[in-house]
Amino acid sequence: MSNSSNVDLSHEEIQRYSRHLLLPEVGLEGQKKLKAASVLIIGAGGLGSPITMYLAAAGVGCIGLVDMDIVEVSNLQRQIIHGTENVGELKIESAKRSIARINPFVNVKTYQEKFTAENAMEIARDYDIIIDGTDNFPTRYLVNDVCVLLGKPTVYGSIFRFEGQASVFSAKHGPCYRCLYPEPPPEGLVPNCAEGGVIGVLPGMIGTIQANEAIKIILGEGTPLYNRLLVLDALDMRFRELSISKNPDCQICGTNPTITHLIDYQHFCGISPKNDANAISAEQLITATELSEKLATSTVQIIDVRSAEEYAICAIPDSLLIPLAELPYRLNEINRNTEVIIYCKSGIRGSKAVSLLNDEGFSKVKNLAGGIKAWATEVDEAMPTY
Repeated sequence: MSNSSNVDLSHEEIQRYSRHLLLPEVGLEGQKKLKAASVLIIGAGGLGSPITMYLAAAGVGCIGLVDMDIVEVSNLQRQIIHGTENVGELKIESAKRSIARINPFVNVKTYQEKFTAENAMEIARDYDIIIDGTDNFPTRYLVNDVCVLLGKPTVYGSIFRFEGQASVFSAKHGPCYRCLYPEPPPEGLVPNCAEGGVIGVLPGMIGTIQANEAIKIILGEGTPLYNRLLVLDALDMRFRELSISKNPDCQICGTNPTITHLIDYQHFCGISPKNDANAISAEQLITATELSEKLATSTVQIIDVRSAEEYAICAIPDSLLIPLAELPYRLNEINRNTEVIIYCKSGIRGSKAVSLLNDEGFSKVKNLAGGIKAWATEVDEAMPTY
C-alpha cells in the first residue's frame, strides 16, 4: 500500500471522517492510510456506482475510473451514481461530478477507453488495489491476469438477476480468478444483464461488499475474502460462503505458469468474428424498413428469439416467440418453405439463431439488423424500448 507517513488531515477532513476516527480499527492513522491509497475501478455502472460512492465517502485519496460508455435511461434502475439529467453523458464524467459532490478531497482520474490487453498494464500499474466492476468474461480474465502479473489484489464482484458473488483474489494470499474458473463458459451460454435482467438493489449490495473489502485491505484490518467466495441469493436473502483453494496447475499463478503476459481475451473466451452479429453474410441481413415493406406484400414467418419477459415488453406483430435456448428443440414450428425472419433485441442472438438454422438446413432465413431496437426506431416509434 501507499505510504501514509507524510499524509496529513485538515480540520475539515477530521470533522468529515470523525465517525471513522472513533473506530479503533481506523483511527487517525487508518484514515491517513485511506487518504494515501489509490484504487482503480473498472466500470462505472451497476457495481462501480456504489463502490465509487462509498470509497469516495470513506476518504480514499485517489480513485481511477475506467469506462467508455454513456449513461442510458435503462442504466438508472441500478447505476445510482448517475441521474436522469446525465443521460447521454459519458459515465466517467457523470461519476466524477458525483464524487466531487460527495467528497471534494478525492483525486479522480478518468480513463475514457476500454480496458484492454494493450492499455491495462499501463493504467493499473500505479494503483494499490484493482476492483472489478465489469460484466463480461474477457475483461474479468484480463483484470485477473493484470493483477497477478503486477502483484496486486483484485476485489471481485458479479451480479445476475437475483444472485451476486464477491471475493478477493490475490496470488500472494491465495487463489486467483483463474483458480476458481480455469475456463470461461461457452460464448453465449451465460446471458448478461441486458438479456437476463438484474434486480436494481443487487449491485448495491455486492458493490458495498466490494468497497468494504477494499477498505479492509487498505487498513490491514479484519479478514478479507481471500480463499472465500461469498454468494448471495437476494430473492431468498441467503448468504453462502464457499472455500476456494489455490490451483497449483493454474495457468498464471500456479507452480509452472504458462501465461506470462497478457493474451487475446476475446479469443480465449471464444468470442471471435464468427460469433459476431455481423458474421452472417450481408444477404442474410434485413433492415427494419425492408422488413416492414416486405410484410405489406409477402408472407414471411417472424421468429422472436428473446425471452418471454422481453416479449411481454414489446414485440413485432404476429411474431412467434421461440427463445434462443429452445430453438434447437422447436425446429418443427418453423416453416422450411417460407422466408423466415429472426429478431432479438439488437441482433446478436438473432445472428446465432440464423447460424443455427443454417446448420439445420434452413435456406430462407434472415436476421433483422439491429433487432427490435431498430424496428422501434425505423418503423414503430410508439413501441416501448428497454
